[in-house]
Amino acid sequence: MAHPNEELYRRGFEAFQKGDIETVKNQFTDDIVWHVAGRGPFAGDYRGSEEVIGLFGRQAEATGGTFQLELHDVFANDEHAVALVRATAQRNGKSLDDRGVHVVHVRDGQIAESWFHVMDQYAADEFFA
Repeated sequence: MAHPNEELYRRGFEAFQKGDIETVKNQFTDDIVWHVAGRGPFAGDYRGSEEVIGLFGRQAEATGGTFQLELHDVFANDEHAVALVRATAQRNGKSLDDRGVHVVHVRDGQIAESWFHVMDQYAADEFFA
C-alpha cells in the first residue's frame, strides 16, 4: 500500500497530464509557494494557487502545449513527496529533454510548497529564454 502523500502526488500528476487543472488546484493549500529555480523567464516564487496555475498556463503557452512531464517514480513520507521526472518540450525550433526531481511539502493532505530541480539548469534557462 502506497503512502498517502505518494497517492496525493500521483493523483495530482495524473490530473496535470489530463489537463484537469481544477483537480490539480484542489490539491494545493491556499497559501502554496511554488519555487522555480534558475534565471529564465519563469524563475521565481509563485504564491497562492492562482499564481501557480497561471505559471502552468504560461509554460504551456510558451511551448505551444508541448510541455510534458513523465513520471518515473515517487517516494513519500509524512511530510514530503519526492518524484523523479522527465520533462520534454518544443519551442522555437529548440527541444528540451531533461531529468528532474520534484520535491513537495505536504500539509494536512495538500501540497503546501514545491521545489522542482532539473538536471541541467543552464539548458532549461536557455530553452525558455
